[in-house]
Amino acid sequence: MTVSIHHLTPNDVSLLEALLTTFGEAFNEVDTYTANRPSEGYLRRLLGDDTFIALAAVKSGEVVGGIAAYELRKFEQERSEIYIYDLAVASAHRRQGIATALIEKLQKIAAGRGAYVIFVQADTGIEDEPAIALYTKLGRREDVLHFDIPVESAGGEA
Repeated sequence: MTVSIHHLTPNDVSLLEALLTTFGEAFNEVDTYTANRPSEGYLRRLLGDDTFIALAAVKSGEVVGGIAAYELRKFEQERSEIYIYDLAVASAHRRQGIATALIEKLQKIAAGRGAYVIFVQADTGIEDEPAIALYTKLGRREDVLHFDIPVESAGGEA
């Protein structure tokens, strides 16, 4: 069976909703991705935003994987970079080249937008070893630290 990669538009809300389900199951975080779904209008606006990129891998009418990415426009030069926020393939469809096909489609989109790089983060846990192997095959590894900074400061000031 062939897999087709769809670059989602505002008319593809149902595919994005199916992709949210796929992400939830693949990451074992079903509640995060399904319990408080955005409205159709919100998803339509998101898909129409030129800084958001959603790709869905569809096989036999079913979303089996996808990417959610953001284009980050730089200020020091007229260029941008693409950040892969989420990438997943349903467990029954892994090891079939779907993740690679998704990244290759994203590379074409990035080139068309004048981006100079695509970057992605991966956890160092054992569950992310296949992802790390994929990203190592496709790009150059950089070991970095990641910090989550709360929106409100400790003193309650924003």
